Amino acid sequence: MIRSILTAIFLLLFFVKVSATSNNDTAFIETPVALHTPTGDIFGTLTTPKIFSEIPVALIIAGSGPIDRNGNNPMAQNESLRMLAYSLVNNNVASLRFDKRGIGESKGAAKSEIELRFEDYINDAKNWVELLKKDARFSKVIIIGHSEGSLIGMIAALHSVDAYVSIAGAGKSADKIIKEQLASQPPMVKDIAFPIIDSLVLGKTVKDVNPAFYSLFRPSVQPYMISWFAYDPAVEIKKLSIPVLIIQGTNDIQVSVDEADLLLKAKPHSTLVLIKNMNHIFRIIDGDKNSNIATYNNSSLPISKDLTDNISKFINKR
Repeated sequence: MIRSILTAIFLLLFFVKVSATSNNDTAFIETPVALHTPTGDIFGTLTTPKIFSEIPVALIIAGSGPIDRNGNNPMAQNESLRMLAYSLVNNNVASLRFDKRGIGESKGAAKSEIELRFEDYINDAKNWVELLKKDARFSKVIIIGHSEGSLIGMIAALHSVDAYVSIAGAGKSADKIIKEQLASQPPMVKDIAFPIIDSLVLGKTVKDVNPAFYSLFRPSVQPYMISWFAYDPAVEIKKLSIPVLIIQGTNDIQVSVDEADLLLKAKPHSTLVLIKNMNHIFRIIDGDKNSNIATYNNSSLPISKDLTDNISKFINKR
């Protein structure tokens, strides 16, 4: 998870809209959006009804790893975020989704690993929000953050948007999550990894890393991890004074319901929706773990109707 997440880098500043494309069989259009940055252009897609005025728009922030604007990565094509955008627009909610810096169409804007900080993700999300807020066609701006995008989104949402939605978001800081993932490993593994994690939490890099852990804790990635570990979702979500919707699937093999409970405990006035048998990429799965994993590379399966119904209802009633 950690190694893949570090390939994901976001946008920086300005934007230019390009001509819209549409499908005559649909009730919406998709407009390519380019953000010009010092290191290259970042590309996204604005999905809106064909005819509209003063409707809400959601910024969709993808999760960790080399995930493109549609929810795909090189090893798995599931179209989860594209399907989310299409379901939202059918409920009169526009959306903007984007390729991360260095991912998909935005490969040319890659930033070096040693320079990356978690704050880059946050600031980039804020820039997208400012772009949307300047568009008079939209009545309000909402952030929808998925997985790691949940933490990015909740921080970016402070003082800048009208509502916030977390889907499969963690309820604790990344250092604790990594330790939990390593908890079942032999003591020798934990004896090596845990002190490194503890040092990074204190803001101190580790010079000598055991070769077996070099890919995870290599020197070039440690500054990013320090910046990432500094943010606790349970602390950040408390700062929000806007309406908050927390959504979690009960068959998510990556993020448990316990994480959603932690977010709700930290923000008691938020709304928690548990969707029975929904997995990490919004599919309803009744089967075993192998069946669950198989959906990650199956774009023919529809996403949960309960997911989009709850999000649309939450946004449209505000």
